[in-house]
Amino acid sequence: MVVRGHLGIIEKLKWHLLSDKKKIEILRSRGLVMGEGCEILNGFDFGSEPYLVKIGNNVRIAGGVKTTTHDGGVWVLRHLWPERYAALDLFGKVEIGDNCHIGMNAMIMPGVTIGSNCIVGTCAVVTHDVPNNTVVAGVPARALCTIEQYRVKHLDELVMTKGMTWRDKRRIVEGKINERDPF
Repeated sequence: MVVRGHLGIIEKLKWHLLSDKKKIEILRSRGLVMGEGCEILNGFDFGSEPYLVKIGNNVRIAGGVKTTTHDGGVWVLRHLWPERYAALDLFGKVEIGDNCHIGMNAMIMPGVTIGSNCIVGTCAVVTHDVPNNTVVAGVPARALCTIEQYRVKHLDELVMTKGMTWRDKRRIVEGKINERDPF
């Protein structure tokens, strides 16, 4: 049985205590490519090979999002054929295009490209490429609609509250919600 030593625990604790800004800085120094205007929220994980991850401009990655750039399933092959595959690994790039939103706790698997202008739903597991202008969700993620269909579907629900004080925002949001769903 292999047990990870104290050094691994200490390194994880140090990493956990770093600010998100510092983590991104370190990941960039390790090869992560990230465009301008991105918003990366807490709890993200770009895997052990950040040099295989490319994020476009104006991408928002919500809390808890994980990308993985390697296939852990090769563990089985290593142990079935140790003389041949003891050091085996399998890698794939992860690419996120411009102007995307990746929902909370989504998982993006190795070898996946998400096009530009896409929405990935909360807790989605993205196992295949996502075309430009597409909304995906589910486990595994599947296409739900286009960005234009998403806009049209929610047209009557959209509110302009960005940049408002919380009080002004509350007044607008409660008014809109009560308008379509009164108590």
